[in-house]
Amino acid sequence: MTSFALTPPRQPSPVSSSTSPGCTSLQQLLHSVGSGTGRCRSASIVHAVAIALGSNLGDRFANIETALRLLEVPQALLEDSENGVQVTVIDTSFMYETAPMYVTDQPRFANCACIVETNLQPVTLLRLLKKIEDVVGRVPTIRNGPRAIDLDILTYDSEKIDTRPEDKRYDLQNLTDELVVPHPRLAEREFVLRPLNDMMPDFVHPVHRKAIRTLLGDLLSARTVDEPPMLKVLPFPKYPFVATLTPYGFPSVPPTAKYWIISSTDSVGKPGLHTTHIMATLNTTPDSFSDGSMHDTVPAALKYVRTSVESGAHIIDVGGYSTRPGATFVSESEETDRVVPIISAIRTDESEDVANVLISIDTFRWKVAEAAVQAGANCINDVYAFTGPDYPLVQASAEHFLQMRDVTRRLSVPVVLMHSRGDARSNKDYSRYQGDLVSAIQSELGDKVEAIVRGAGGVRRWLVIVDPGIGFSKPADAQYTLLSRVGSITADKPGNCLVGYPLLIGTSKKSFLASVLQRPDPVGTYKGRKTGPQGRIWATAATVACAVQQGANVVRVHDVLEMRDVVATSSAIWNGLSS
Repeated sequence: MTSFALTPPRQPSPVSSSTSPGCTSLQQLLHSVGSGTGRCRSASIVHAVAIALGSNLGDRFANIETALRLLEVPQALLEDSENGVQVTVIDTSFMYETAPMYVTDQPRFANCACIVETNLQPVTLLRLLKKIEDVVGRVPTIRNGPRAIDLDILTYDSEKIDTRPEDKRYDLQNLTDELVVPHPRLAEREFVLRPLNDMMPDFVHPVHRKAIRTLLGDLLSARTVDEPPMLKVLPFPKYPFVATLTPYGFPSVPPTAKYWIISSTDSVGKPGLHTTHIMATLNTTPDSFSDGSMHDTVPAALKYVRTSVESGAHIIDVGGYSTRPGATFVSESEETDRVVPIISAIRTDESEDVANVLISIDTFRWKVAEAAVQAGANCINDVYAFTGPDYPLVQASAEHFLQMRDVTRRLSVPVVLMHSRGDARSNKDYSRYQGDLVSAIQSELGDKVEAIVRGAGGVRRWLVIVDPGIGFSKPADAQYTLLSRVGSITADKPGNCLVGYPLLIGTSKKSFLASVLQRPDPVGTYKGRKTGPQGRIWATAATVACAVQQGANVVRVHDVLEMRDVVATSSAIWNGLSS
């Protein structure tokens, strides 16, 4: 069989290359350190295969992560395998929670899909998938019934395969231990088409002769009755967690702590209501711009966390190194010593709500991130999106990138990836984008996200949150226009690599707000005033309301109770009151 590339990465538009003249791209730098993140296949890896994964028993998300790790160790599962057999996961979809189909009296499923590159033949690959189902704990049940994990080959290059005898191919009732590719029910299953559309929307189905995006549109447009909505979800692993080495050579997967519903689509594919989650900002530094030295002891930090949780915070963002312009340098060890004791104290608090709250570690350093997660953090928030503080990018940026990506992948934690250009005060020229910050962010952050998600060793797509980086390396006045259009950053349009990602907005008390407050009223008596961070609460409230209207999934704030009221009221205005 010959190979066939399922789909190329989404291509940036001609104007939107993130590499400035005379600069080196991230992909070039990654290749220079010996680790390209694209589809770099060895001579023996010739097949691109799409695989569906589903689970509705036990810890669904941990089951799926375990299955993905097992996919990449075929030698440990196929007893008669030859040396050199290889399966590499090179892309993943978003994660969805879906209602069961066919047999409806069972729990909801977690569904996703992946693309692998492999030198295994189709029947051998099927045998590997069945072995993985056994290892993860599938208990044989009725057809389409509950299972700890279910794996199906959806496409294999562009091949058409049917292992059944010719006289048995007249229906789909005799598929046990047989293989039909493309999957014969692919075109009737939204929970299969939507994940495929995340990764390979332009792949042409070899039987239907239509692109995946077209098949999805056809399915949705043909519906005449309401179907339960598909929910895009974001799982968070539970830490601290002591991993043990599995018999298959990789560490055990952490259990799931909680998961968020990010978005929903109705039966005809229209976006449904969304929830805006609240991230409380806990700076353990003496020099943060808003609350420096206010929460840099364990008792003070715990008091803030308890108040924030009681006020409605969904996650606490703990930082130990200020990113404000001119902040004092902090060593890795000092940053770690600031954040780890506070994270540990949160996890052992006497209040169950406090002890179980989600925690994000705000750092761009991989050693700090790993220590914080092992202490109890569930998420990483990186203001440089894995490439570190250098801008333009240098070789050290690529080395930094690989370390951060490896930690995130190993720990299976969500990550917030922010757009920035080094020092927050600098690099504000966007003339090559005609001043369009949305296009610049889609290009520059999109290139990083593609390198993080795609290719061998990539982070799972469903674990990525994007942040446009309000207040970082952007002209102050242009950021108001950016806020008014910020929802379009993840819109589905040609060339946009950020399509569908959850969106975090952080505007709280930032200095760009001061420029409006300092302007005199041209028709009134207000003369303008200079404001410090504490004088920008009401201005922050306006931007949070805008973020809700624009569909933000997370807002990062300092004053939780006040901003929770803004989120609740804004959500009621634009989404309606929930029952």
